[in-house]
Amino acid sequence: MSTPLTPADQEFAGRTALITGGASGIGLALAHRLAAGGASVVVADYDEANAREAVAELESAGAKAAAVAMDVTDPASVEAGVRFAVDTFGALHLAVNNAGIGGPSNPTGEYAIEDWNRVVATNLSGVFHSMRYELPAIVAAGGGAVVNMSSILGTNGFAGSPAYVAAKHGVVGLTKTAALEYAAQNVRVNAVGPGFIDTPLLRNTDGQDRDHLISLHPAGRLGKAEEVAELAAFLLSDRASFIHGSYHLVDGGYSAS
Repeated sequence: MSTPLTPADQEFAGRTALITGGASGIGLALAHRLAAGGASVVVADYDEANAREAVAELESAGAKAAAVAMDVTDPASVEAGVRFAVDTFGALHLAVNNAGIGGPSNPTGEYAIEDWNRVVATNLSGVFHSMRYELPAIVAAGGGAVVNMSSILGTNGFAGSPAYVAAKHGVVGLTKTAALEYAAQNVRVNAVGPGFIDTPLLRNTDGQDRDHLISLHPAGRLGKAEEVAELAAFLLSDRASFIHGSYHLVDGGYSAS
C-alpha cells in the first residue's frame, strides 16, 4: 500500500538517493522515507521485477523514482547502476548500501566454503563495490552522505553464522575507513546496525525460532523496517552534519543485555 508523501518534510529535495536491495524490507522502507523527504530515489535490486514494482508503488505516492537491476557482487553491474542514477537524475548525493543475504546456519568448522564466499561476496564485497563507484559520484556532485547497513552482528557474535558475522563486522571497519578518507571532501559515511527486524524473510521463520529471536531483544519484540529507515534518514540528512564514521544500533536493547 502506498504511503502519501509529506509535503512539509522536504529535507532531501533536489537530491538523488541510490538504495541497494531497495525493493523490499528495510530498503523499501528507506525508499519511502527518503522520497517523503523529497529525494529522487533509485531502487537498485538483484530482482529487477521487484525493483520495478517498488518504483510503481513510490510513483503512485507522488515520488520521483527509477528502478535498476544491480548485482552487488559484480563490480561492472554496480558501476552501471551508479551511472544509471547519475544519468537519470543528474547527480548522486545519497547512497544506502543495504543489499545482503543471511546464508545457512552451521558451525565455523563445518561451514561450506561456497557458502562463506557467497555471503562475504554479497554482504562485504558488495558494500565495497558499491562505495567504490558511489563515492566518486557523490564527490562530483559536491558532497553528500552514505549509510552502510551492517547489523547488530557487526558488534556481536552469533553461533552458526560465521560468514554473516564476519562480513557485518567488516562493514563497520570499511565504513570507518571510508569516513576518514572522504570527510574533507564533504562526504559523510556511517553505518547502521539493526537488530532482528520484522521483514518478509523473518516472517517465514517458524514460531519457536521467532519467539527465540524476540527473546533476545529487551524491548520484547522485533524491530520494524520503518524504525531502521528513520535512523538511516537522520544520518543521511544535514541534521547529522557532524557525524562521520559512526556505527549506530537500532536493536531494541539487544546489545545492552
